[in-house]
Amino acid sequence: MSTALITGASGGIGKAFAEELAERKTNLVLIARSEEKLNQLAKQLKEKYQIQVDIIVKDLSLPGATNEVFDIVKNKELTIDLLINNAGFGDYGEFAERDGERQIKMIQLNIIALVDLTHKFLPLMQQKRSGSIINVSSIAGFQPIPYLSVYAASKAFILSFSQSLWAENRSYGVRVLCVCPGPTETSFFTEAKFPPTMAAKTQKITSPEEVVKDALVALEKGESLVVSGGFVSKLIPQLSKLAPRQTLVTMLEKQFKS
Repeated sequence: MSTALITGASGGIGKAFAEELAERKTNLVLIARSEEKLNQLAKQLKEKYQIQVDIIVKDLSLPGATNEVFDIVKNKELTIDLLINNAGFGDYGEFAERDGERQIKMIQLNIIALVDLTHKFLPLMQQKRSGSIINVSSIAGFQPIPYLSVYAASKAFILSFSQSLWAENRSYGVRVLCVCPGPTETSFFTEAKFPPTMAAKTQKITSPEEVVKDALVALEKGESLVVSGGFVSKLIPQLSKLAPRQTLVTMLEKQFKS
């Protein structure tokens, strides 16, 4: 049986990945901050699907957390066949007025933890000439978004980084996929502190299960990128190609202003 490591596994897209992969008889290593939620999920999946589920309670926004995760996996003598870098969060508001420490933690989690975990596990996949990495970005990664400046920039990084690795690793038999969901039924809007009126303006909401389904189909096909969501979500990457960047950002500033 293969083993998948999932960050941000206690809810939303991460939990949906865990449930779908468990149904496919994949052993799991689940990482999140909430020990209670991880234990509940692990117990449920082990009992229902008779698979091995290891949990690692860790805040990946803290420096050194990825080293600790890698050491735990190594000490357990686990081989990771699928790495899913899903953990991340956003923060809504004018950059100059937001908490500076929170912006740095966002970069630590959304970018640095993702890069470091990838750098730790990718060489092992190259050595055995098999393995897969799924990095969860967002449709926000296709253009700058005022009032979500750091979040959108972090997701743009993930998009560029992932597609570069896709090209680098094809000859090794290692697949790399970037997943860009549209608005999804998760706690994102609450945790990002969106005003309720702003959250209500979002277009068709995608389910985490739909995102996971799209991701796993695209991974199987060897694609580098998949956009998940309704028509509007799939249109956004095209708009970023057609409209002048400054014009697009001006429009988005009016749309995202509270």
